Amino acid sequence: MQLELKDIPRVQRISKKDFLEQYHKPQKPVIIERFIADWPAYSKWNLEYIAKVAGDKEVPLFDDRPINAKQKFNEPHRYMKMNDYIDLLQREPTTYRIFLYNLLKEVPALQNDYAFPDIGLKFLKKLPFLFFGGENAKVFMHYDIDYANIFHFHFHGKKQCILYPPSQTKYLYKVPHALIAHQDIDFTNPDLEKWPALKKAKGYRTELSHGETLYMPEGYWHQMTYLTPGFSMSIRSMTRDTNHFIKGSYNFFLMRYFDNIMRSLKNEKWIAYKNRKAIERTHRNNGIKTPVS
Repeated sequence: MQLELKDIPRVQRISKKDFLEQYHKPQKPVIIERFIADWPAYSKWNLEYIAKVAGDKEVPLFDDRPINAKQKFNEPHRYMKMNDYIDLLQREPTTYRIFLYNLLKEVPALQNDYAFPDIGLKFLKKLPFLFFGGENAKVFMHYDIDYANIFHFHFHGKKQCILYPPSQTKYLYKVPHALIAHQDIDFTNPDLEKWPALKKAKGYRTELSHGETLYMPEGYWHQMTYLTPGFSMSIRSMTRDTNHFIKGSYNFFLMRYFDNIMRSLKNEKWIAYKNRKAIERTHRNNGIKTPVS
């Protein structure tokens, strides 16, 4: 038995009116295949170009090790020159990824290669983030702290994306006081006997190719797998939904600080407690008996 995942709808292009009515208002994802075809980045941006214009920059890298009490959520695991990192990506599979990196601030010339789209949303123009990964590198299932609307533009190679709307949270083994699902779950090949609540979850799947744009609505869970080396850029628009604004503010101003305090006080016991509660609460809320270990 596999996860219940529908293909994300695809369009070549879309008008502002149709986007707002068909996708933003009902909060549904969509792939826009030719959304950025008029950007210079569409033809210029690939790994070789990034190495050329940003090769001397030292960049933060993350791998797939489980979150632990000693490292904060967004604390890098190592640093490397961009040139060396891109050489690594093209030479062999690696779990090292670049995550939430504002390369466009470090290399201002890249800002001439794109434009914020006129699609009916007000974007945060100081926060265009880039994400890089090697073949088979995976990003754990999570949702964004601020419940923003996200436009995710992919460059170079292919990336698989699995999405779930917020309504499916009760099936996803959400870790309390965190923005992630239980990290032992491999959403690309889950053991549904071990994680039975996932059988009830209804989500989406797609593969992004160079130049394609994914719209992710507010609070959507997402898991990414780089099928080949590549990179993406995300821009975000803040939520106008009052409940999402309250939840995002709580996450940003209270939850993450509380979690860091508890890590420092209880260390790995806090991580183990949260992982255990993720299973217990999910099974209890779905009428599933949790085996006694």
